[in-house]
Amino acid sequence: MQEQTSTNRARVLGTETEFGIAAKERAAADPVTASIAVIGHYRGLPAPNAIWDYENENPLVDARGFEVDGERERPNPDYNRQLNKVLANGGRLYVDGAHPEYSTPECSVPREVVAFERIGERILAQSLQELAKVRGSEQYLLYKNNSDGKGNSYGYHENYLVSRAVPFEKIVRVLTPFLVTRPVFAGAGKVGAENQTAPAEYQISQRADFFECLVDLNTMVKRPIINSRDEPHADYAKFRRLHVIAGDANMAEVSTYLKVGTLDIVLELLEAGAELPQVELEEPVRAFKQVSRDLEMKQTIKLAGGRPTTALEIQRAYLAAATASYAARGSTPATQEVLARWEDVLSKLERDPRLLVRELDWVAKRHLIESYMDRKGCGWDDPRTKLMDLQYHDVRPEKGLFYTLERGDHIERIVEEAEIRQAEFTPPPGTRAYFRGRCAAKFAASLYGASWTSVLFDAGNTTIKKIPLMDPHRGTQALTGGLLDAVETVDALIEKLKA
Repeated sequence: MQEQTSTNRARVLGTETEFGIAAKERAAADPVTASIAVIGHYRGLPAPNAIWDYENENPLVDARGFEVDGERERPNPDYNRQLNKVLANGGRLYVDGAHPEYSTPECSVPREVVAFERIGERILAQSLQELAKVRGSEQYLLYKNNSDGKGNSYGYHENYLVSRAVPFEKIVRVLTPFLVTRPVFAGAGKVGAENQTAPAEYQISQRADFFECLVDLNTMVKRPIINSRDEPHADYAKFRRLHVIAGDANMAEVSTYLKVGTLDIVLELLEAGAELPQVELEEPVRAFKQVSRDLEMKQTIKLAGGRPTTALEIQRAYLAAATASYAARGSTPATQEVLARWEDVLSKLERDPRLLVRELDWVAKRHLIESYMDRKGCGWDDPRTKLMDLQYHDVRPEKGLFYTLERGDHIERIVEEAEIRQAEFTPPPGTRAYFRGRCAAKFAASLYGASWTSVLFDAGNTTIKKIPLMDPHRGTQALTGGLLDAVETVDALIEKLKA
């Protein structure tokens, strides 16, 4: 894994993916039971009976300064163990609502996010395969996508640690036009339209149809472009966690890399007080859907006041601001890589989006389906095209159409195969995920539970010992690697930490 080489602390990044789940038989159709069964059959769990500690979690606090009424999720210990699995890589495998979900560990650079997200696909595929072995048949299918094609959408969420000093209102103002236009390189592609939106044969984003307002706390109804959840999983006085729900779940590594890397850059500019584009969309929700349907990158969207612009012009403005800012103050090699890729992709989109058939999900999927339609003489309304849309995201390596493209070297890679394999059991070195993952693996027998902000041990003396991890930049390999190598028991670890 490549580490950020900046003298400043790297941003903490991560993603959460809800996987679509479908039962092959009506009798096995309960999605919650199915999801519990799937995650429970992952064989790489270091401590399968560890709980998830919800103490510092409250998804009901709104960044606009209030807390909504509602009940927090607090399952009893037995059900908690069924719903949550702590991973050796520092991440989390769990059931959220009616879906299996995988959270990457906290990462430091976009390249790490790509690797840890890719291993999440394989962890779910392994779990599915193991469940089929145990039960003697394949009962369920899993998809890394955002819609079942029947009007139901499920989430893919990005998380970025941001300084509390940046006002939330400024975040909304700066990020709205950026997020509305980001699908041009981060869309997963979709056949048809949903949620009573304008008809489309094919569109760029799977999620765009499901957004209905600009800012809100909800994630499942009345979905907002900017989610106002204020749950930092860190010191509240110092940090906010920007919880981004407007992105698609991607299969292509370039799409994931740019999706996370470009937003990381925009947030860095925000924190640095750099000059950023003064762009205000007339109707952001409507513009989101327009961008999703603009396959040739030619349609205009209206700015406040009526002046027309395009998605590419807006993205170009953010790229220009970043280029100018870093030219004046310098940047890391990791940032330079993102900037170069951003520039290259926007240039190709301007010339012809089909030039990106090896790089972007929505272009690759479109080409795949159009080639099939040409061979079979069918159209976009043919059920087989919708099936191909779904099958592109199938997590089974032998069945998923994306993996077929990848095996044929038709998709460009960002990370090496060895990085993905390493990400299953080795946490990222630059965040507290390193300490969490190493503890889960080394002291599995004593691990009572974990959370983003703690590790809990049961050392056998009836007292649960909690090690707090409120600072995401501590617990790194540099700070705790030698300590963890030197101790053999939980008691010795705690004594060393006290000292």
